[in-house]
This record gives sequence, structure tokens and C-alpha cells, in this order.
Amino acid sequence: MVKKGLMERLNSDEVVIGDGGFVFALEKRGYVKAGPWTPEAVVESPEAVKQLHREFLRAGSTVMQTFTFYASEDKLDNRGNECAAKYGVKEINDAACRLAREVANEGDALVAGGISQTPAYLSGLGKEKVQAEFKKQVDSFVANKVDFLIAEYFEHVEEIEWAIEALKKFSGGMAVCANMCIGEEGDMHGVSAGECAVRMAKAGADVVGINCHFGPVEVMRGIRKMKEALDKEGIKVHLMTQPLGFHTPDAKAQGFIDLPEFPFGLEPRICTRFDMHAYARDAYELGVRYIGGCCGFEPYHIRALTQELQEERGVIPEGSKKHLPWGSSLELHTKPWVRARANRPYWENLKPASGRPFSSSMSNPDQWGVTAGHKALKQHSEKTTKDETGGLKNYTS
Repeated sequence: MVKKGLMERLNSDEVVIGDGGFVFALEKRGYVKAGPWTPEAVVESPEAVKQLHREFLRAGSTVMQTFTFYASEDKLDNRGNECAAKYGVKEINDAACRLAREVANEGDALVAGGISQTPAYLSGLGKEKVQAEFKKQVDSFVANKVDFLIAEYFEHVEEIEWAIEALKKFSGGMAVCANMCIGEEGDMHGVSAGECAVRMAKAGADVVGINCHFGPVEVMRGIRKMKEALDKEGIKVHLMTQPLGFHTPDAKAQGFIDLPEFPFGLEPRICTRFDMHAYARDAYELGVRYIGGCCGFEPYHIRALTQELQEERGVIPEGSKKHLPWGSSLELHTKPWVRARANRPYWENLKPASGRPFSSSMSNPDQWGVTAGHKALKQHSEKTTKDETGGLKNYTS
């Protein structure tokens, strides 16, 4: 049976369910190195990557996004990372495509080839160099016949405009989704969220939205501003959201990267599955039809999205057969006080305790305030020096 494509699904008002976070999930499992966050696991540990794809599929994801986050060649050899020399951009991207396709073929899922921001942009190397890095990845996506493309995790609207243009040009016109990792305040150079959406759409994106850096509540604030701006301009384009699986009410413009808990102490911020019910409903009612997650999003979070939208979608994923909505399976529990929790109001109104005595409810983000154009963000292939780990005091503008 021929699967419906992305635009066919979205144009018919079908809800497309994205997958969740790979780099954080696989780092916790011992397959990804924090710091570079590059996806060489697709070559080194393909079964681990494939299993995570499969868990998202079982939870209800209808997109298997290639694990190609930060898989541009300039990132693979940035600051002493040896992946470019050891494996190469083609081997990593080809392997990621094969794994995603193998699992997608086990269900009604599409394969999306994904690119993200580049060290070349942060280093000010210009449009031609940045787009050359994108082309190396797109060549793999085209050769492996992915179903559509995603440009995600971009902090600067200028770079994502270049990315959209490159994806359209080098792919021969495949459908392109474009996500910026921004909040309601806009990009790192102060361009508003609304203007970012308009510029992404005008650059040729078929779907625009926000991913990563912020949790569901903050992402929904940002996507509302995007929708308002698009509506004001009379631009018709589909919307998508793929937030963090963490709460980030205290994060500033840089998102969770500024939080002192990043990246190893974020567990107290994890969203519950019931937070995800609220997010899915909020996104759907706003008109978002591509709904998924990013870092911190585990398969059970995706399952919560599908359960919240089960009536609208008419689909019950395999992973829901062992989990009845709103805790109703607790009716089988031996303890009466646990059986009493087998109802929606209990879980919908729960305010979970952190379980951490003496912890503060909010953090003080670092807010270093540097972005593309600052000397501190000049990237290089040599290993990071001790002087470069000493903070901004070691740099001058």
C-alpha cells in the first residue's frame, strides 16, 4: 500500500505525530557524547538507534526523523571531534536514513531527513559555505529517498532561510518543514517570533514552527505569535511544534541551555504524561497539525499525545494497549488508595512534588548574551583549549 505523503496528510487536516528526542535519550543510555551531541551512534550502535525509533513508532509516531542532528561535516570535526575523519558525513547520514526507513516500513510512518544549525554560520563563514554543508546532507537524503525534509534547531532566522533555500534547491523541491529553537521573544538577534515565521514561509517552507530549547508551555506561546503574524500577512502555511520534554518557565532567550541544570541535572523538570495531554490539546485547538517533541521527549510522552487526540485521529497505537488513558488500569491495583486514582480528575489536577528538599523552584539562567558574530563563538577543528573553558572573561568582543 502506498503511504500518503506529508502534505497530503496535512492538507486533509490529518494530525501528524512526530517522534521525540534522540540525543538526550541516547546520551543517557551511553550511546551519545554530551558536548558535541553528534549522531555517530547510527554507525557505532545502530541497534540502539533502531530500537528508539521502534519505541516511538509503537507509541504512535507517524514520522521517523533521521538521527542526523548536528551531522553536518563542520560539526563532525568541530573542536576535536573525530567523527568527520573516522566516519564522514555521508556514512553517518546514509546509515541514519537506512535505520529510519527500516522502522518506518514497519508501520504507517514517513521518513524525514533533518538538518540543523552549523558551526560555519556561528563562525561567520557566509551563505555559500553554510549551504555547502547542508548540501552534503541533502545529497544523502535524496539518494536514500526520504519522504520530506526538516530544518530544525536554528537560533537565527537568517541561517534557517539559507537552510530552507538549500533544502528546496538540492532536493528538487521536496516538502520542507522549518523549525526554530526560539521562544516568544524571537531569535538570538532580536527578530520577533512572528517575523521569523513570516520569513520562513516566504523562504519556501511548507510547514513552520518551533522545536527544542523551551518546554510545551513556552513553545505554545511562541507558536501563537507565529500564527498571529502569518494570519496578519495572509500567509497560509501549516504549523508544527516539537518542544522539550522539560518545564522551562525560568528560561530566557537562549532557552534551557542557559539553565544551570543543563545538560545533566534536568530530571526534576521532566514533564508528566498529563502535561503532554494538555500540550496536545492546546496545539490541536490552535490549528497545529504536526505535533511532536524534542529533547527529553520519551516514547511515553508521544503516547500521551496520541491518547489525547485519539478521537480526532481514530487511531490507537500498539503502545496504548498496555496503558489505558487517565490511569484507568489502576482499577486492577491491590491497594485501595491507588485504585482511587483511576480517574481523570486526579491526574489532570495533580501538582507533582519534586521530592528534592531545599531545592529552589526556579533557576537563575546564565544569560551570557553572545550569539553569531561574537568572538567566543568562532569554531575550529582543533580541540578546545583550557583558556576557552574559562568563561567569557577570556574573550573580547
